[in-house]
Amino acid sequence: MLSARSRISRCISLLSRPHFGLSNSLRIASFSISAPALAARRKERQKGPPEEHEDKWNYNRSPLFNSALTAEDPSTFKLVTANDLGRSAHPPRSVKMLVRDFIEDSLYNPNYGYFSKQATIFDWDERPVDFSVVRDSVEFDAVVTKRYAAYEAERQLWHTPTELFKPWYGEAIAQCLVSEYLLKYFPYEDFIIYEIGAGNGTLAMNILDFLHRHYPSVYDRTRYTIIEISENLVQKQRQKLRRSHPGVQVVHQSIFHWGTREPAPCFFLAMEVVDNFAHDVIRYDLDTLQPYQGYVTIDSKGEFDTMYTQLNDPLISSFIELRQKLGHPLPISPLFRNLPILRRLYRNLPFAANLSREEYIPTRLLNLLRTLRDHFPRHRLLLSDFSSLSDTIPGVNAPVVQTRVQNTMVACETILVHQGAFDIFFPTNFERLRDMYEYVLSQPSTESARIHQPYVSLDPIPDRSTPLASSVQSVTLGADFFSSHQSPSLNRRNPLDGVSSASGLPVGERMSSVFKHAEFLETYADLSRTVLRNGENPMLDFYKNVKFLF
Repeated sequence: MLSARSRISRCISLLSRPHFGLSNSLRIASFSISAPALAARRKERQKGPPEEHEDKWNYNRSPLFNSALTAEDPSTFKLVTANDLGRSAHPPRSVKMLVRDFIEDSLYNPNYGYFSKQATIFDWDERPVDFSVVRDSVEFDAVVTKRYAAYEAERQLWHTPTELFKPWYGEAIAQCLVSEYLLKYFPYEDFIIYEIGAGNGTLAMNILDFLHRHYPSVYDRTRYTIIEISENLVQKQRQKLRRSHPGVQVVHQSIFHWGTREPAPCFFLAMEVVDNFAHDVIRYDLDTLQPYQGYVTIDSKGEFDTMYTQLNDPLISSFIELRQKLGHPLPISPLFRNLPILRRLYRNLPFAANLSREEYIPTRLLNLLRTLRDHFPRHRLLLSDFSSLSDTIPGVNAPVVQTRVQNTMVACETILVHQGAFDIFFPTNFERLRDMYEYVLSQPSTESARIHQPYVSLDPIPDRSTPLASSVQSVTLGADFFSSHQSPSLNRRNPLDGVSSASGLPVGERMSSVFKHAEFLETYADLSRTVLRNGENPMLDFYKNVKFLF
């Protein structure tokens, strides 16, 4: 097993080729050169200075080693966002941007982003694996490895449980959704499903095939919509689904730009997608514990650096405020937080840092929760992703930054890598996500959503709350009328005005819960379909670092 340091050394040596285009701060040069090449290089130098800058040998970012004469002032760089760069044909220079915009641009830029130009999702043949003939998990690994080898060695490739265990994994998701639908909404409401990050369209195919085969009356009332940011994947999804399920709608749009309101009950799927949501970076002043927001700077030569300024971004500020309300602690030792004298002693040590370690915060995930609240007010969320990761870069809640080289995934130790050449994905703290999600849903919708539905009352008790009132009163008044407990103690959300439960009573939706990967599948999957000859079940045993929110 390679150590982290040997992996990054290997990554640098393999990727120092021009077509990979690592940032200049990661390039290395060979110390051996042929005589003709040396003569050619001398001739080039005699012609004059090259257009591109030559490699430096000292990339120490300490101000003790930087030359003030050659350093560029990042305050003069143009401040941009990922949206601003959406039409750029090439990665920008002489700019600065928040870390979330750098990550989003690196992954999703339509002209050079990782998912737009590089990434390929592993796909079995149309015929699923017959797990009953596979001897054990070692042989199953060999089967997967052999299938991986069929792809080009330099193609960026990854797999998902939906693809590895199709159609059985997708059918477990379908069973979960249809069980909830039959219990609460059938036959009075249509079965409405939204999915983001649908990949190859395999999950949608498996769900709809399952409904068509086992629940034809539900299938006839199913409306399936995919919201996809990648143009390449949009074409794959439409091609895969149009023959068998022509009613599926595939919308080429980012969920963060979604503006259509869905008033009906619906299910919202986010499977293996939020790990690639952009994060921001913050660090805390160890004297005052005030947060500072991180920027990535790119100079005129294309070299990266980071800088921190006092907090002023509204999204980062709202995330930190939400975390304080929920009582989630700062990623700083309790002794440091509670004892200022200890912080002062530390700060007086030679070469002591004045800022805490980098913390990566899921600001785009907060955007998603607000979008669900505002545009899908009666949704039920089913979300699954990594709860922990190995080989992450330094920092709190830090991502994995990796690329595929000669059929081998190689992890790096920084996010400052060439845009579009690397996958950047994060772990999710599901317990904190659940707290955030329930709190966001409990808050009033934004002003834009109220304009679309002005009849919704945001007051807990309306003005006309007597039995003699001529208009129907708010259901929030009677939700707990016959109970000595409040809704939170019953693990229920506050009911929406004008919306009754399946029983006809004003009962709020059940709050979401966190499930381990195996717990969810043991509840909804037909596990007999994925048992190997020796009794192992890779669908249960794989992905132990994955959780579900439902």
